[in-house]
Amino acid sequence: MSVLERITSEDAIALEEKHGAHNYHPLPVVLSRGEGVFVWDVEGKKYYDFLSAYSAVNQGHCHPKIIGAMVEQAQTLTLTSRAFYNDMLGRYEKYATETFHFDKLLPMNTGAEAVETALKICRKWAYEKKGIDENKAEIIVCENNFHGRTTTIISFSNDPVARKNFGPYTDGFIKIEYDNLNALREVLESNKNVAGFLVEPIQGEAGVYVPSEGYLKEAKALCEEHNVLFIADEVQTGIARTGRLLATCGNCSCTDKHCSGTPEVKPDILILGKALSGGAFPVSAVLANNNIMEVIQPGNHGSTFGGNPIAAAVGMAALKVVKNEELAQNADELGEIFRKELEKFIPTCNTVNGVRGKGLLNAILINDTEDSSTAWDICMALKENGLLAKPTHGNIIRFAPPLVMTEEQLRDCISIITKTLRQFEK
Repeated sequence: MSVLERITSEDAIALEEKHGAHNYHPLPVVLSRGEGVFVWDVEGKKYYDFLSAYSAVNQGHCHPKIIGAMVEQAQTLTLTSRAFYNDMLGRYEKYATETFHFDKLLPMNTGAEAVETALKICRKWAYEKKGIDENKAEIIVCENNFHGRTTTIISFSNDPVARKNFGPYTDGFIKIEYDNLNALREVLESNKNVAGFLVEPIQGEAGVYVPSEGYLKEAKALCEEHNVLFIADEVQTGIARTGRLLATCGNCSCTDKHCSGTPEVKPDILILGKALSGGAFPVSAVLANNNIMEVIQPGNHGSTFGGNPIAAAVGMAALKVVKNEELAQNADELGEIFRKELEKFIPTCNTVNGVRGKGLLNAILINDTEDSSTAWDICMALKENGLLAKPTHGNIIRFAPPLVMTEEQLRDCISIITKTLRQFEK
């Protein structure tokens, strides 16, 4: 950026306030550069990024191999639409399906688009394969879910901020309690029109809720028993974030490099996004085997930008970085250290009363009510101390740094977090 183009934080925020829709409430920091686990604001202050663009930047900011693939492809061919073939999409589809052990991939751009795509596939499968009467299919979802903010998705959200004054809502969804096998069993046994069960392996936006051990495996078994598709939304939890290539891999050896190919829970439909591009480009995907994906025929679904050459090149590069740099293993090891150190600290501090998570997707529970400003104030103090994080649901702070972080950097961050929490001792 030239001297004439420089802008202050105050000016940048004022421009957004005046000319942009107010659909976010960002922390008041204006970032202009990123590299690895660090970001810098327009004044040059350096911060640890402990959000990773909601787990989109698992491979670190501006990873040279991902950016290199993007730049090289952008200089060659950017977009053909799907009216024609391009020489990158098939290669990407082959690499991704072999990585995740599925037959087919349907490429999209954003996480919400991928969720919508999965819902459409599930419904069409229900009518053409399971034999449910047309327009009668229902999909089970979980309370406190977050799958995006399109009209269909907010129809089964119980977040009043996302829902209010956006109706009428889309029918065809049944909400049950998360991590409750009896609730799932009851619906499956009483309703023959259920086509699918859509679930986050860990509820991230709700506050990093990790389900009980065995929940996902037993939920999948129930779905199989009732010929219902198990749909895993791994937009946030996938691509090594939780210490496995996929959160549904559970405790198997799937650290990508040593993947056995037999995950603990194999979704019928897998939804990916965010880190599928390493945060460099909008890339999302829905994966399924032939018996499910074959219901999609020309004209049923599409996207002008879905599967474009840049997305394909970036997607392959992003997945290769995860594999070659063993980021799942790193996330697993560092996550254990993070939770262990916080668990030792919490009994000595009355500001926080819990830590939970898996891999490098974690959260701390602030000892205050959901409607208080304490978590926000702590994040403001963390910012001043050189670390960026954001509250969720009022009194929860999510911590999700890039997976390229070193142990030395993590311990430095733990020190920043604990010292900041001490500032709020009551």
